[in-house]
Amino acid sequence: MQAVEYFEVECPEALGGEYYKQIANDVLLDHNLLKVIDKLHIFIDPKVPVFVAVGLLKKISTRVRVGDFANVNPLEGKMTLVISDETYLASMLKIFWERFGKEKVEQPDRFTVILYNVPATPKEIEDIVVGDPSESLHKDLIYALRCIAPEGFRLRSEIFTGTKFTFVASENTLAEDIDTLVAEKFRLMGEVPP
Repeated sequence: MQAVEYFEVECPEALGGEYYKQIANDVLLDHNLLKVIDKLHIFIDPKVPVFVAVGLLKKISTRVRVGDFANVNPLEGKMTLVISDETYLASMLKIFWERFGKEKVEQPDRFTVILYNVPATPKEIEDIVVGDPSESLHKDLIYALRCIAPEGFRLRSEIFTGTKFTFVASENTLAEDIDTLVAEKFRLMGEVPP
């Protein structure tokens, strides 16, 4: 697994900054997000109070197709799919039911799905998109950043633009100059603000 290229926690209190760096690392590791974050800069000032996290995500594969986790074996009148990874099984079954009808889809066990007389070739079945990891990535990242932000910082602003993200939280109304602070943190990472 490639490490995060840039990971800094900035805090006026040095010891607090070290604690927050460990907390952030643990939360991101627990949520399996370190492998998708390229750069992350966290700024926390409890006196203001403000918590700012800005970052850059690595490019991730966006679409999962049936052929990525199942072998499609055609026989006369049916196709047997041998499943190697159950992660997208539920969404695949839902798509099959909607497209072909429940009566043409059978699942005799958790690693096998049989399609009966469906109007599709094995190649068309393999090419059906059943998932997009980037859809849940933003939700997972926001959840993790909420866990990292100090307790009581309930006022939040979250922005995702392509691979860049911004998460700002505070106990109070967010200051008008928050965009300047966010831009400064992006520049510290060597990035242009979104």
